[in-house]
Amino acid sequence: MTSTLSPPVTAEVVADAVENLSARLRKKLDAAIEGCPEGAGADGAVVFRFGEDAVVTLRPGPSGAVTEAGQAVCGCLLAPRCLHRAAVLGAAPLAEPPAEPPAEPPAGPLAGEGPGERDASGPEAGTPPEDDAPARTTGAAGAAAPPGSVPDATAPAAAAGAAAGSVSDAGDADRDAGAPPTPAQVRAGAALWAVSAEALAAGVVAGGAVVQAELLRAAHTARLAGLPRAEAAALRVVRGLRAARERRAGQRLADLAAAFSELLRTAALLASGTGGPGLTGGGRRAYTAGGGLRVHGLCREPVLTATGYGGVVTHLLGADGARYTLSDVRPGGLARARGAGAASVALGGAALDHAGLARAGLRISGATVSADGRLGAGRGVRAVPAPGAAWDEEPLAALFARPAAEAVRELLARDAEPGLLGCDVQVVGAAGEHLLVWELRADAPLLRLRPAHPHPELAHTANLRRLAGHPGLAVRVLGRPDPDRAATLSPLAVGPVPGAQYTLRLPPEWRDRADLGYDRLQGSHFPDAGAPAGPVAEGEPGPDAVADSPLWRVRRLLETGVAGGRRAVAETGRVPEPLAAYGPLRRAGFGAAADLAGALVAEAGRRPRDAFGRLTEASSEGYAWAWLAASAHLEAAHRSLVAASWA
Repeated sequence: MTSTLSPPVTAEVVADAVENLSARLRKKLDAAIEGCPEGAGADGAVVFRFGEDAVVTLRPGPSGAVTEAGQAVCGCLLAPRCLHRAAVLGAAPLAEPPAEPPAEPPAGPLAGEGPGERDASGPEAGTPPEDDAPARTTGAAGAAAPPGSVPDATAPAAAAGAAAGSVSDAGDADRDAGAPPTPAQVRAGAALWAVSAEALAAGVVAGGAVVQAELLRAAHTARLAGLPRAEAAALRVVRGLRAARERRAGQRLADLAAAFSELLRTAALLASGTGGPGLTGGGRRAYTAGGGLRVHGLCREPVLTATGYGGVVTHLLGADGARYTLSDVRPGGLARARGAGAASVALGGAALDHAGLARAGLRISGATVSADGRLGAGRGVRAVPAPGAAWDEEPLAALFARPAAEAVRELLARDAEPGLLGCDVQVVGAAGEHLLVWELRADAPLLRLRPAHPHPELAHTANLRRLAGHPGLAVRVLGRPDPDRAATLSPLAVGPVPGAQYTLRLPPEWRDRADLGYDRLQGSHFPDAGAPAGPVAEGEPGPDAVADSPLWRVRRLLETGVAGGRRAVAETGRVPEPLAAYGPLRRAGFGAAADLAGALVAEAGRRPRDAFGRLTEASSEGYAWAWLAASAHLEAAHRSLVAASWA
């Protein structure tokens, strides 16, 4: 049970408390955490009473978190190696690691960026992630490596490298490859790989406090070695294990499986010594000098995260077609997300708010830019407002010039969260909370427009409903393709189609665009009731190649392993005809997926013998490689189906 009144506790404090327990007390730890009493505040501390002589007191530091062992004390005779203290620390929420200072050349940190902030294209800002793969070569990932003590730089490293781009932090795949891992980082990655493999083999059913403490120790070691991304991946798995064991509302096995996949890939790349994009270095984005820039506003997007952060991201386009973003995300939740859309832009003294910037432009001198296009706001940055461009003017018009299918293939091939694309569509009607549209091109598929954020207090869903009430309406849409659904677009802004008669009529001050998260479409923004509408090509969505694909069998197998561990996967092979379950995969052309699933089941059920012929426990690392190979192939195949659904 996670205590709601307890202050957050850092990973190393929890790990130390569990490691100090005797073997006998470790067996009782999960039950003690389940029965942990609620805390009560007293003089700046939180007190937990287990009895007359067993009172645990947590005194958080200035940051509000318990960061040192001395801040958690117990009054019993066994303290500090007692079950009471370990149970209270194990039930406390995990603290976020302290943010590293930014590596920005002459300027300071990104304006408004908070420690828990995700990219606006991530799961929390449109999940999200979680979040968190594009089609890519999977031959190396198709074979599981033989079990071994530490991943090496041969086939396992190649398998991890083939899948590295799917790690959920948006923009990481666009970064330049960092420096090769140092020996200390390789050792930290190897340790993280070993405990991750053990945690995967245990699954949720056996992933109790002791397994979580081992992950937390490895996460702390990764932090000390300068591997914040590896640390964050381990903390996500621990939080997912806790949520799954407590059966919290909203917890999904798919999310925990994605977290395991990310952790295993990150650890494998580090342990192999080959490294990868964004794996090493500081915890904050690095900014480089961008010189003078001229940027044009595209739209603004509200950000609302599950961790209580809220704000806005304004999307910009450079004169050369480069994409940029300017974010203002801080603690505050929904109120912050709604109000930040009209907040002032904290960039070089520019006298603009985000609403004005989304429809205007900026001239920036001394700009600093991260590898994923985020603009930094430091002392050396200067910005002045400049005239913007309409969507039908260059360079913005280039976003709407290409067929959507072509743009989606390119976006999904970037091994990162998809960027923005534009297309002209005609409204067909509503399908639940979605809006069905035809792209105004020959042989284009029927598309679904899905709210970028479904929160009822944001305007996305209400605006799509208004659009659905005008069949035949021609609309210019700017949005983000959904990488998990067939032919689905999450629109961020809409505008009139140039030259179309039956289209939107937006106020001049809106510059022919409406931000769907902030601006609310009204009746006056639509054509008159008597205006002639264009012919509406009616239609229903055809077969969903993604949802109807037999790949769900592989996904279910992977999630079975996450829930029940290695033994649960092995049980799926103990049927009269185990290979018959993968017949639909082979008949549909997914032979590699069937082979990888079969290899995973075989590895899960493998029981080696020692020199005397006695059965022994198989290495968890061979099982982890088989699971990771199947996960990487599933992700790549899924992205390929999504890209094909747009054609």
